[in-house]
Amino acid sequence: MEKGKLLIFSAPSGSGKSTIVQWLMQEHPELNMHFSISCTTRKPRGTEQNGVEYFFLTPEEFREKIARDEFVEYEEVYTDKFYGTLKSQVTSQTDNGDNVVFDIDVKGGCNIKRQYGSQALSIFIQPPSTEELRRRLTGRGTDAPEVIEQRLAKAEYELSFAPRFDTVVVNDDLETAKQETLEKIRKFLAE
Repeated sequence: MEKGKLLIFSAPSGSGKSTIVQWLMQEHPELNMHFSISCTTRKPRGTEQNGVEYFFLTPEEFREKIARDEFVEYEEVYTDKFYGTLKSQVTSQTDNGDNVVFDIDVKGGCNIKRQYGSQALSIFIQPPSTEELRRRLTGRGTDAPEVIEQRLAKAEYELSFAPRFDTVVVNDDLETAKQETLEKIRKFLAE
């Protein structure tokens, strides 16, 4: 069985990244794309099950794994609220032939690429402009004006990371961006 590869997606909020990733996973099962199952210290919500949506750990267990360098990447979002991806989980999935998807912030994306090198393809989904990003975020109608301003300020910072990615897809037109991403992934998986 051929080993799976890693597909890393990063983008500023409102770039269309999640839409593109969901489309790829639903419409192109031949790509065999699967999210890695992350670890978290938060409590399960609703019907979430350990080992299905997340691996649920205590903050102490999470810190022990950090100390043993068991994570590909992790983040402490708030005090004692950790999220992270275990190296063993990535290995288990790639050994199984899965192409493991990371929908992750720019720093995490760069770190994973650095660790996995040519086994990973890092894709940065870029909005056509900051003005268009503002229009999209406002159009969502889900965020207060000050939250939109914070997201735009963060986007400026995130855009500075684009050159560190293997490839940049400008999402000016969603259908075009989907096709361009699909072609880049197909080419990478064929290598």
